[in-house]
Amino acid sequence: MADAPRAAIIGCGSYVPEKVLTNHDLEAMVDTNDEWIVTRTGISERRVAAPEQAASDLALPAAQEALEEAGLAPADLDAIVVATMTPDMNFPSTAAFLQGQLGELTCPAFDLSAACSGYVYALAQAQGMIATGLAAHVLVVGAEALSKITNFEDRTSCILFGDGAGATVLAAAEPGARGEVLYTTLGADGINNNSMTLPAGGSRQPATVESVQQKLHTIHLRGREVYNLAVRRIVEVVDECLAACGLSKDDHIRVIAHQMNLRIMQASAERLGTPMDQWYVNIDRYGNTGAATIPIALAEARREGFIEPGMATVMVSFGAGLTWAGSVVQW
Repeated sequence: MADAPRAAIIGCGSYVPEKVLTNHDLEAMVDTNDEWIVTRTGISERRVAAPEQAASDLALPAAQEALEEAGLAPADLDAIVVATMTPDMNFPSTAAFLQGQLGELTCPAFDLSAACSGYVYALAQAQGMIATGLAAHVLVVGAEALSKITNFEDRTSCILFGDGAGATVLAAAEPGARGEVLYTTLGADGINNNSMTLPAGGSRQPATVESVQQKLHTIHLRGREVYNLAVRRIVEVVDECLAACGLSKDDHIRVIAHQMNLRIMQASAERLGTPMDQWYVNIDRYGNTGAATIPIALAEARREGFIEPGMATVMVSFGAGLTWAGSVVQW
């Protein structure tokens, strides 16, 4: 039996809205200041979607850029997977909206919900579809309009989140192809599912006048719990990814981590014994864009030359659920 086809990333794209919300802007909204925010999170500003922009609207230009780099037309796609916590609607899927914006397509299109780990989870789905022959070209998108579910009266959470989208095109490839996905690992810990939540709006607590008044349709988080759990899991995932691929921390690697907090990335890098100059950082400009952080960072890192040909890149994420995921791509 012939070996299953490998999956390789052949195109990347990203998009962030035009509106910039700085720390100084937030000073006029809540009891906070620029120094406090930068010291604790590393964030200086974030992007905010326009009132008329939904997740699919952010996803579209990122997807178009990824398709252009891949040299493909939308009609070449065999599937579209969108990772998001902020879908256009509960249904139909944001992927269906995106598909309609891309053109008259009939390929499968669906959303995946794994919070901030969603992009790598979606990447794994695309790998599986390619390995089993269900698809040869899959568009994988992380898109978030987190400002729509942020409580701008809560100074502990409103400083963190921003909007944006990143996209990648995966294609069937031979082993050793540039952009080959070498390894992927996924995990979850449902016991700790209350660390980051959007309490209302689902079947457990449907929308009511009271739930809106109590701001239960906005993000709730427990920062200290998240910090400790995130550092531990990120270190474990990076170690696992390196070991599985026969790589060491001394190799010429790059780390594209979920941009949730600069201190978390710094603490993880220290425990791993890797210098921060191996980690791509853009949280200062965009904040935490949920499932979009890794594909946005990946597109920018490649565009800026941070990732060079021949480098192995570890993508690692951690999010609500709790979920975590890692993947290694050889460039």
